[in-house]
Amino acid sequence: MNDYQFEQIIRRTERNYGKMKRGDEDLYQMLLWTLESNALKIRRKYKNCNSRRLKEALLLTLYSIEDRINGTSTDLQKFENEENLKLKNALLMAFDPFSNEDVAEVVNNTSPEIFSDTDKLKEYYKYPAICLMRIKDSVEFWEKNNGADGYFDFIESNIGMKIEQNEKMNFTIHWAEKEQI
Repeated sequence: MNDYQFEQIIRRTERNYGKMKRGDEDLYQMLLWTLESNALKIRRKYKNCNSRRLKEALLLTLYSIEDRINGTSTDLQKFENEENLKLKNALLMAFDPFSNEDVAEVVNNTSPEIFSDTDKLKEYYKYPAICLMRIKDSVEFWEKNNGADGYFDFIESNIGMKIEQNEKMNFTIHWAEKEQI
């Protein structure tokens, strides 16, 4: 797989789920907050986990979603490094029942069919996938306009004071009309 092929996950994900429309961020606010706060916590601890590594982590996370749904395992070692894997894990902890035991428990108690029904699993991953793609667009915008770490600088200056200085990864479970924390 080359870089172009690696980045095709964005087109496949958008084809499967659509894209967040500008101005609709409030509908996804809790999930976006959770993803961004987890990423910022990693950035604070590991300065090499910069915006570039976050873009890679976002793609790796989308591959994790695709692999879970399809029951596959895409070989992405060529694209993985210590920094983007830390960020990827932080992103997955925000929503993924296969990565976060707390999420698994809530999902198992409310919608256990997600673990055995591919269509339900795909539906479950819709909102995280849309949010991940939106964050990628934001990272690219801030990186282009404010330099290599523009995204994290923006996040830190806008919501950083509200994000606890700890290593605890937060999570949110987002279904169509309801959000649970």
